[in-house]
Order: sequence, then C-alpha cells, then structure tokens
Amino acid sequence: MAEPVVAVVVGAGLGVRYGGKTPKPALKVTGKALLVMSVEAMAAGGCTDAVVVVNPQVAKKLGPALAALPIPVLQAFGGTTRQQSVHNGLKAIRDDPRLSKARIVLIHDAVRPMVPATVVSEVIRAVRDGAEAVAPAVVVADSMRMLVDGGTNRVVDRSTLRAIQTPQGFPLDVILNAHEKMASSGAQFTDDISCAEQAGHEVVLVPGSRLSMKITEPSDLTVAKALWKARASLGHHSGRRIFRHLSLL
Repeated sequence: MAEPVVAVVVGAGLGVRYGGKTPKPALKVTGKALLVMSVEAMAAGGCTDAVVVVNPQVAKKLGPALAALPIPVLQAFGGTTRQQSVHNGLKAIRDDPRLSKARIVLIHDAVRPMVPATVVSEVIRAVRDGAEAVAPAVVVADSMRMLVDGGTNRVVDRSTLRAIQTPQGFPLDVILNAHEKMASSGAQFTDDISCAEQAGHEVVLVPGSRLSMKITEPSDLTVAKALWKARASLGHHSGRRIFRHLSLL
C-alpha cells in the first residue's frame, strides 16, 4: 500500500468576524459545506487521507457528510487558537498507526473551499522534490501603503509582495517538530510556513489561484457562490479565466 499523503483541514474556529449561528465551516456553497468542499479539493489534488480539526458543534453537524467523502477522514478537536488546532491535527497523525507512516502533510484552511486540484498537486510535488515548507502565493493586485510613526503612511512596492494561501505543505517530521518547538516556547505566528521558518526551514512559494479565496465575511460567501457557478459552467480552469469571464457579464 502506498504511503499516505495527509491533509489537515482546519475548521475549529468560531467565525467571530463572520457572525451568525452557523459555524463557518458548515456554511454551504451550492449545497455543500465549506469543510466538505475543502476535503474534496484535497482529495482531487492527491491527498489520500484527511484529518479535520473541528469543534464539537461542527463534528455533530457534518459527521455524516464527512463519512461519505472519497478519502478516509479522521476527526480531531481544535484548541483555543488556530496554532493549537493545527498542532492537535498533527498529533492525531502522529498517533495513528497508519497515518504516522506519511512523509507529506498539507495544512489547509476549511474556509478556502475552492482551491484548484492543480494547486494542491503542485504543493505535494514541491515537497516530494525536497522542499521543507511550501505555500501557494498570488501577486498582490491592489496598491499598498504602510502605516509609519506619527500617523503618516508610505507606499510599498507591491511587485515584491505576495499573498499567501493554503494548503501549505511539509514533510511530516519537519512541521510536527516545528509545532512542538513553538508550543514549548510560546511563540506565535500567523501561518504554518512561518512556524517552519522560525524553526530554521526555508520557505518555497508555488503559484496559487484567486479561486482559493478565504471566506471571512458574508460578502465573501456571495462571491464564492458566483465563482463556483462560473467554474461549474466553464469547467476546472484557472481562476484567471473564470475572473475574466465574470468581468464580461
């Protein structure tokens, strides 16, 4: 049996910025919950297994849908921070007799449900080729300014900037050890490549996709539904083609 490639799909947050009674991972786009769509995207890109990190409310609500997914899904409960939730997911892999044999693990936000399979497979390929911390990235489209002392601001050269997405890929031992170190030290970070970088590993960027948008506010869900319908009508093409199509409507 081939060694597993495991996706840790993180959906344990409370969705405070989004609001409403339904946990964000359980919100639906065209009839499917964001968490379910995210696991399907990981499977389409080459992951053989998934560990979903959820809170009890999401576990109860989505249990049957997760059991029906095309790859085996193991559930783990989240912590009080995203950092703790990811660490719990990684420990679930470590403690599972079969999943612990994985060399490659991807960490993905459940609220990025439309990541193309090509992006997932490119992250896996980069780790297989020897990279120790991989993330998809897209160019920054907006003009950027930085706040400075005294209440003023100055322009930032956006050509040097990249917006970082998930899934982020690692050798299992690299990211598990990095999280163990950060948990012991109390250090905080915004994503998992930053955790690996703080532990001394070089970050490699691969092309991301504008389809991999993050559902943060209610307006994002409206946009996601429109993009999903466009993607369904055009096929699984690049985000660039789909956004170009929408601009003509």
